[in-house]
Amino acid sequence: MKVLFIASFASVVADPAAARRLFVDGFDLSLEGVVGDYVFTEKLGGAKHFGLWPLAEAAQACFGTREWPAGLVVPQACVEFEVEDVAAAAAELTAKGHEILHPVREEPWGQTIARVLSPDGMIVGVCRTPHLHAAS
Repeated sequence: MKVLFIASFASVVADPAAARRLFVDGFDLSLEGVVGDYVFTEKLGGAKHFGLWPLAEAAQACFGTREWPAGLVVPQACVEFEVEDVAAAAAELTAKGHEILHPVREEPWGQTIARVLSPDGMIVGVCRTPHLHAAS
């Protein structure tokens, strides 16, 4: 089997209204497709990266400890949205009432990122990843 690209990514949500507040209102994504209660878009560019992120490493990245905080829903997935200005995107999310898990910072691999946690346990990042913009 040869996987060519990520064809679809969806968060499984227990509270569709809360999820829409984050992704439609917070991230300004247009979810124009509707099938029953399932909403989606096919107008957002594809993924440049797919990975399997151990929970201990996610906790370290978000909170500086290898243990996920007991009071927060345990994440089931992570999606990162590449943006032009990470600080502005994080400020916009905060202004819209979404709690940032950690301040904007640069990761050791050069990515600048801030993260939020969706109501259903998906880590959602706003980031700028220079190596994804390098000429192929």
